[in-house]
Amino acid sequence: MEAVNALKVRNHLGEILDRLNATGEPILISKGRKIRGVLITPEQFEKRFVDWQAHQKKSELLEKIRGQKLKRHGNRSSIEILRQLRGYDR
Repeated sequence: MEAVNALKVRNHLGEILDRLNATGEPILISKGRKIRGVLITPEQFEKRFVDWQAHQKKSELLEKIRGQKLKRHGNRSSIEILRQLRGYDR
């Protein structure tokens, strides 16, 4: 596994991405003698983070559903409105 420092990544990002694509091996990114990040291919990301992606999609769907909730019309419930529309209250 190759390790490069953050300055080299900043100055030679294109070359580093080409090496990543050619070898498929993760590249460690260091800053101040500590590993601060890892570059991986999109395929590796998809394989390793399926659960994370599923959680993200679930959260987005729940937010969308919450945004779709119907608002109350006055003091009437949805059942009362349906009964009126169907003619049961007449």
